[in-house]
Amino acid sequence: MMKSKKIGVLYGGFSAEREVSLKSGAAVYQALVAQGYNAVAIDVGRDLAVVLKREGIEAAFIALHGRYGEDGCVQGLLELLQIPYTGSGVLASALAMHKLYSKQTFTACGILTAPFCCYRRGESVSLAELPFGLPLVVKPVQEGSSVGVSIVREENQLEDALQLAFNHDDEILVEQYIKGQEVQVGILDDRPIGAIEIVPKNEFYDFEAKYTDGMAEHIFPAHLEQSLYEKAQQIGLAAHRALGCRGYSRVDLLVTTAGDCYVLEVNTLPGMTALSLFPEIAAKGAGLPFEALVSRIIESAELSIKVN
Repeated sequence: MMKSKKIGVLYGGFSAEREVSLKSGAAVYQALVAQGYNAVAIDVGRDLAVVLKREGIEAAFIALHGRYGEDGCVQGLLELLQIPYTGSGVLASALAMHKLYSKQTFTACGILTAPFCCYRRGESVSLAELPFGLPLVVKPVQEGSSVGVSIVREENQLEDALQLAFNHDDEILVEQYIKGQEVQVGILDDRPIGAIEIVPKNEFYDFEAKYTDGMAEHIFPAHLEQSLYEKAQQIGLAAHRALGCRGYSRVDLLVTTAGDCYVLEVNTLPGMTALSLFPEIAAKGAGLPFEALVSRIIESAELSIKVN
């Protein structure tokens, strides 16, 4: 159906994840063109509405990451213009991008997530007042790709970690550090398609480990007992559904030796680069090579609100 429409691949943008988005968008664009889709690559700027109208875009493949692309802003614009698009709708996108609200939603739904406290710029953070001790994790509330994230193991590291996080956001989370396997579950068409384990060479799966070849080992399927593997997938699906996501997502978990699965976050627009995890999960778990995955996603593009 989408081969009869002009598809805009929206990529780039102006978030901290711009460079990653450029790679995702280029890969998606090439895959669409190779399969005969009428696609055009659009580096998103503040004139996006004008560009979409000028180009006659009839459907959008969103390959943006981070603010103004993954947080419901672009989705809302596309809703107003009545252009079908890939991925989750406005509310789910906004919830998933906002780590505080997503964690509150998980907690309300009985989904395990690391204990946390939230602070606004100007508020003091005291280790003595936290309900948990060192080590802990400090992160901006609205960033992806581990931008601005630090693990604090000693008290003298806290101030630098807070400053780094506040450099990226006016709100930050301070979380209890959970030691466990880093497992990421792929969700496609409202069902789990596999879980991959990440073994980073850095202290955790940070920006460098995510986007530098050789900086992390990918193990598929994740090294978990079968029952725990299935449990991780079902918790990933529960997190996806709790936020109201649709289409596809990647759910990041920490799995402990006790068998607890802590949800870190839900990525509503997971990376589509050569090193990205979601395409790897789709290929190995669902038998969908990259081009077939891109086709599957664009063919499911829709509007979350129908206007007569």
